[in-house]
Amino acid sequence: MRPRRLKNEINVVPYIDVMLVLLVIFMVTAPMIQTGNIDLPSVGKSSQPPVAPMEVIVHADTSLYLRDRSKGSTEVPVTRKDLATVIRAAQAKNPQQGVVIAGDRNVKYDAILQVMDELQRQQVAKIGLLVQQGK
Repeated sequence: MRPRRLKNEINVVPYIDVMLVLLVIFMVTAPMIQTGNIDLPSVGKSSQPPVAPMEVIVHADTSLYLRDRSKGSTEVPVTRKDLATVIRAAQAKNPQQGVVIAGDRNVKYDAILQVMDELQRQQVAKIGLLVQQGK
């Protein structure tokens, strides 16, 4: 007869059985738990809706238009040199208002980056790019 060798392995079968029993217990008791309602305090600052951003529109011919979504959806033509001053004046009235740049699909990427660079050099805050969600 050969002598038996000791195994240095952990038998995990009992642990799996215990975990499956616990899983069944939690699955059965979870629908029975009553959910509690919490009355949250209200604060005047957080109840204000977010401010609609200003939109700088770069058309295919690289002409610039400005749309203030908080005031409506009309596009106002603007020159490059007046763009930053108009936006800074609007942000002085409402510092939370951001700026998004919407470029036409046929505009070169360089034209959009030039507008973004000019706004950043003029210390305009909260600049982003507007994109359309794909299908």
